[in-house]
Order: sequence, then C-alpha cells, then structure tokens
Amino acid sequence: MKKLLFVFFLFLLAGAAVHGEDGAYIGVNIGTAMSSVPAPTQITTLLRSQNIRHVRLYDADPAMLAALANTGIRVIVSVPNEQLLAIGNSNATAADWVARNVTAHFPAVNITAIAVGSEVLSAQPNAAPLLMPAMRYLQNALVAAALDRYIKISTPHSSSIILDSFPPSQAFFNRSLDNVLVPMLKFLQSTGSPLMLNVYPYYDYMRSNGVIPLDYALFRPLPPNKEAVDANTLLHYTNVFDAVVDAAYFAMAYLNVTNVPVMVTETGWPHKGDPSSEPDATSDNADTYNSNLIRHVMNSTGTPKHPGVAVPTYIYELYDEDTRPGSTSEKYWGLFDMNGIPAYTLHLTGSGVLLANDTTNQTYCVAREGADPKMLQAALDWACGPGKVDCSALTQGQPCYEPDTVEAHATYAFNAYYHGMGMGSGTCYFSGVAVITTTDPSHGSCVYAGKNGSALLNGTSLAPSSNSTEGGSGAHRAIGDVSALARVVSAVLLLSVLLL
Repeated sequence: MKKLLFVFFLFLLAGAAVHGEDGAYIGVNIGTAMSSVPAPTQITTLLRSQNIRHVRLYDADPAMLAALANTGIRVIVSVPNEQLLAIGNSNATAADWVARNVTAHFPAVNITAIAVGSEVLSAQPNAAPLLMPAMRYLQNALVAAALDRYIKISTPHSSSIILDSFPPSQAFFNRSLDNVLVPMLKFLQSTGSPLMLNVYPYYDYMRSNGVIPLDYALFRPLPPNKEAVDANTLLHYTNVFDAVVDAAYFAMAYLNVTNVPVMVTETGWPHKGDPSSEPDATSDNADTYNSNLIRHVMNSTGTPKHPGVAVPTYIYELYDEDTRPGSTSEKYWGLFDMNGIPAYTLHLTGSGVLLANDTTNQTYCVAREGADPKMLQAALDWACGPGKVDCSALTQGQPCYEPDTVEAHATYAFNAYYHGMGMGSGTCYFSGVAVITTTDPSHGSCVYAGKNGSALLNGTSLAPSSNSTEGGSGAHRAIGDVSALARVVSAVLLLSVLLL
C-alpha cells in the first residue's frame, strides 16, 4: 500500500503564547474503542511527534495521565456518564473523585478542565437532574484543593439542544431544559468556564436532505450570493460551524447570558463510510473539513457575531475506533489508525502559525499572505545580502524572475535560505513575514529548493537564525487581533520549537 504523506501542524503555541487558555487553539479527542488500544506511552509519543498540545480524554485513566505527566500537554479529563449518579448524589464522592483523578496528578499533568458527562441532556435526559449537583460538588472539591483558578468545570452538549438554529439570531435552547440550563449558565458565568458544545456539520449536512450544500458544510469558499444571511442581523454565514456556534451565543443571550465563551469540544468529518448510504464520508472531504477548520480556528477568525473572538476547538478524533457500534462511518473519524498510521493527508497551506510535521521533509518557506510589502522587501534584501542566498535566478531573463513581485521574489529567497540552513529552528521567520507550507511554490522552469533541492547559499558562513532585517509566527459523541509585539513573541515561541 502506498505510504501516505501526512501533514499535521503545531496547532497551539503561537495562539496559546499570546492568548493563554482563552486563545485560538486546536486539540484532539482521544477515544479508546479499539480492538488494540495503543499503550499510553505510544499515544503521548504520537501527540508529541505531531506537536498536539491540547487533548480531551473521555475519562481520567491513571495510566494515561501518568504518560501525560511533564509533557506540558493541556488535558481535559472527564467524568463518564455512568459515574454521574454517584458524584451527583454525594459531595464526598465528588471530593474523592477529584483527589484521585485530579489532585494526585496536578500539576505534573497540566489538567485545565473537567468535562462532567457527555451530552447528558440529549443522550441521557433522565440523568439531567444530577448534572448541576455533580458540577457544584466537583467545584467545591476544586476550591478546597485551591485548584479552581487553574481548572474549569463544564459539560459538553450536543448542538441538538439548540432549537430553530437558523437564522442564528432566532436560536434558543430547548425550553424543557431550562431548569438545568439556566442554573448551569449562571454557574459557568460565575466560574469563568466555557459552554462546551459538540458541533457536527457532517450530520447537519446528512440530515438536511440537500438543503445544506456540501461546500457550506466543508468551509469551502462560497460566492456572496450563496452565503446564508441572517435576515435579522444581516450577518453573512459561509459555513455551518460558525452558524451553530453563533446560534449557541444567541441562545445564551436569549437567557440574558452574554459573557460565557463557547468551546467546541467535538467536531470532525469521517474519512470512510458505507458508499451507498454515506457517500460523503471520504478522505477528501475529511481532509477538506479538518484542514479548513484548523485554518479557520487558528487564524482567530471568530464568527460573524463575534469576529476575532477565538473558538477553542477539539477535533474528533485522534484514532479510528474500530469497535464503535453503528454505521460504517462511526469507526472512521480518526486522524490516525490504531497503529499510528495517518488516515489521510491534511492540507494546511496558509495556516500561518502552524508547523508542517512532514516526515518526507517536503516543506517550504514562503512569504506570508498579506505581509507588509516594505517588510518583505527588507527581508528579501537581507536574504540576498547578509543571508548569502544566491538570488541570481531572480534577475531579469532568469527562470524565477516572473512574476516580478516582491512577494514572489521574497518567497524564492526565503525558501532558499530555509533549505540552505537545513530547515533549522528559526530559519523561516524573517521578522514574521514568512511561514512554512507544504505546497511546493515551484512554477514552470522555476524550481524551488525542496527535499532534494540545492542549498542555494553563497559561501558557508551561517546567518543568524533570527533573520533580523535591521539595516538591510469514556463517553463518546452521541449521534482577536493582537499587538505587533505579541505577534512577534508568538512567532518566536513557535520557531523555538521547530524540528524538536
């Protein structure tokens, strides 16, 4: 079988460095419904090799937590639904759960939140009365252990609890859940915790009987006349994900709650399904959805209602789970199979703050889209001067002269320097106007340095890696802008871990 090229990126450091836990980041869910579950150390090795810095567990398995110790990976642990009865009925039981599953591991394990149950209100409505007592008891235990400032408590909801979700401005929560949701939202508000929401455009698309276009579900660009417009707010929606998140914001506002952030705890797209009943569960669509999702979230695009406000998001899921019941696609949501082999290739070009972790070394350094032309020119001058890049191919009549733009010429010079320096840490930065991509920028007879490309450097002296331009970035799914200084700090932190 032809070996797949897999590209996964450094999801987190640039956003997290600037925004902390409130910023843009992508995490993954780790399920274990597999016929052969990888050892916890194998899982953490995979996470670290892919620079995945946020994970959500469906339980609080001590072996998994031990493997995550001292990795710096931020962890959401979970109370499985079957444990709600005991915890929701006993403050002492909740305190014991926190002592065994949180206090015993923190701070070696960077636990940031406890997810209490999973989609309880929709999947197990009979347990709904226990949800708020369980959350309060767990909060009491965190306060007693002086951990409440570090660890937040919430519970993941299915987006199905939001009714009349389009247009988003008319959305409201199922009123039969008010006796749970109203006190819950007040609890989240008082503790500074997020509303956890599971968002699945795949299912919205599948159940729409053709009303929702596939492109709209996959974040593909839409012409303005195809965008969905909320007639009440005149906000334009280009994808299902944003519309559902905004529906949650409007539903909270309907209950007079306007300052609880939304965290998407599950989203994704299956890469395989029954061809007759699930024709759109394909590798191409999974790649398109997750690649566009990552770019959308990491660019801090926000939503039409809250532009620039980060929506922390966890992809469902790290591994395919071959023992999950249900339709064929239920087994194929993973980014990897149980052996750690990539399920498909992600294409994350243009994501900016992300690191291509490609074992074939087919990565390139290009000019950042929208970068200031004067900054690009200064960086180009530095690369072709003190940086010792051979820029003769950029002169008139040579293969890389066209297109004769500072962006194109800078891309050639940046990439030549990057590869000439062995793709080392900090060699694709250039004061923040360069980014790493997996798309080969070669065109026509202009061939860029790649895996087998030449160094294209004059002489052997090494230029500074800083590229200074002075003088010359358990329970399962139930069916803003920053300052220039912050951007620089973010990029420096990112580049300091390249190729670790």
